[in-house]
Amino acid sequence: MSVVIVGGHDRMVTKYKQICKKYNCKAKVFTQMSADLNKQIGSPDLLVLFTNTVSHKMIKTAVDEAKKCDTEIVRCHTSSANALNEILERQCAAVC
Repeated sequence: MSVVIVGGHDRMVTKYKQICKKYNCKAKVFTQMSADLNKQIGSPDLLVLFTNTVSHKMIKTAVDEAKKCDTEIVRCHTSSANALNEILERQCAAVC
């Protein structure tokens, strides 16, 4: 399963990727808005939005791209490792 994480803390990028790897997921993490974010997102199976640490413009861009690909979107106010673990646990259980 491919996962795109939008938001979160810069220092946690490696940790987010390790957690995704534990659930056999490929991850892309975007903590900062880049000029061509809409082209970099691609068509993931799951989009995780950490809403506390991300701009409204970045959320809108990510959600618009996800809707084009019919990607499932999960919004979470906290950007902790625990929150990501819970999200992936629920999503991987639903898939299996």
